[in-house]
Amino acid sequence: MKTWMEKLIRKLLTREVITYVIFGVLTTAVNFLAFYLLNDLMRMHYFWANALAWVVAVVFAFVTNKQFVFESKSWKLKSTLKEAIGFTGGRVVTLLLEQGGMLLFVEAIHMNENLAKAILAVIVVILNYVFSKLWVFVRKDVQQ
Repeated sequence: MKTWMEKLIRKLLTREVITYVIFGVLTTAVNFLAFYLLNDLMRMHYFWANALAWVVAVVFAFVTNKQFVFESKSWKLKSTLKEAIGFTGGRVVTLLLEQGGMLLFVEAIHMNENLAKAILAVIVVILNYVFSKLWVFVRKDVQQ
């Protein structure tokens, strides 16, 4: 009989989870790079820099998640629009959480902007996977 830990590891070591982690790290890198360029180099306020970095990261994430993680095969306009709207909707929820967290951590707690962003990134990545898996890229052959 398998232990709960073995079952958990087996569930986590799937192609989908591994590719999500890889592209999640790349998306986070895109987000952080855009944030750094806008906030640190261009001196844009962290709040607006974070919002624009989010837009860049969401576009990157949608394409890579659709193509490589969840292997959504159709690029027909209707299905792609439906996925893009659901994907963006989920990302808006986590953006609001991240923006609120940035305000709390930076303004109220006086935490470093980059540290706050790193802490919130972990929460955002997990929630984004859940939204994408359960509501956006739901494969019809797996639905019951």
